[in-house]
Amino acid sequence: MPAQIIDGNALAQEVRHEVAVRVRDLAARGITPGLAVILVGDNPASAAYVRGKVRACAEVGIFSETIHLSAATSQERLLGLVAELNQDPRFHALLPQLPLPPGLDTQALIRAIDPEKDVDGLHPYNLGRLLIGDGEGVIVPCTPAGVQQMLLRTGHSPAGRHVVICGRSTLVGKPLAVLLGHKAPGANATVTLCHTGTRDLGHFTRQADILVAAIGRPQTITAEMVRPGAVVIDVGINPVPDPSRKSGHRLVGDVDFAAVREVAGAISPVPGGVGPMTVAMLLVNTAHAAARAAARG
Repeated sequence: MPAQIIDGNALAQEVRHEVAVRVRDLAARGITPGLAVILVGDNPASAAYVRGKVRACAEVGIFSETIHLSAATSQERLLGLVAELNQDPRFHALLPQLPLPPGLDTQALIRAIDPEKDVDGLHPYNLGRLLIGDGEGVIVPCTPAGVQQMLLRTGHSPAGRHVVICGRSTLVGKPLAVLLGHKAPGANATVTLCHTGTRDLGHFTRQADILVAAIGRPQTITAEMVRPGAVVIDVGINPVPDPSRKSGHRLVGDVDFAAVREVAGAISPVPGGVGPMTVAMLLVNTAHAAARAAARG
């Protein structure tokens, strides 16, 4: 029997509705959550992602503004802009769209963001707080938070389960491993972190109750690598050639979806899985940042 499809679009709509309610509550107190997005260069994919985030903000009542800089922007100019936005009371959250053009230092940019406005949760301060499980005020990176919510909202709690994560990036794999390994509600998993250097990857993936693929290689996870009945979350977004498409390509995940669907108990598609939930958690983090700013006065 084919696996249950974990519909990221439907789950994201639930989250957006919840955020809209919270934003209305904040508005009743005279607070309008604000998000500043920095877009450097003219990467079409990055521009499309930013447009989607701006639309999502408008849908729930979050004020957003996109600052579009040329690819020739200097590191000094970029860091100066971040310093200005850190001080701008209109914005409770600040999001640089990654990747940056060649020649710009991504880590220097992230470190320059006020940790309270770091809506992506990638500042070393916020990653450190996540590591030690420092209370409810921790800003969790959007994609790991989205994966956790996908599991919880579809009845696949990670508690007591063996979660195998393929991918060790700071954006997804490492923070997700920490998040699901916490002794906390919605977590309490036994976590194995694999990567491109793991020998005999299938040996580990076949042990997973919950398998998360975030390795950045198209259709790496095959049916033979999945334990029957396992929950499979596909974080990958990979363009592959497709002459039948106007664009000349289509998007696939890190999982061989058609084959794995026949083995898994539940699976998220690409597109329409983790992507919409990542954007939804950006909205959640922005609303949280506004509430925290109001509490600080």
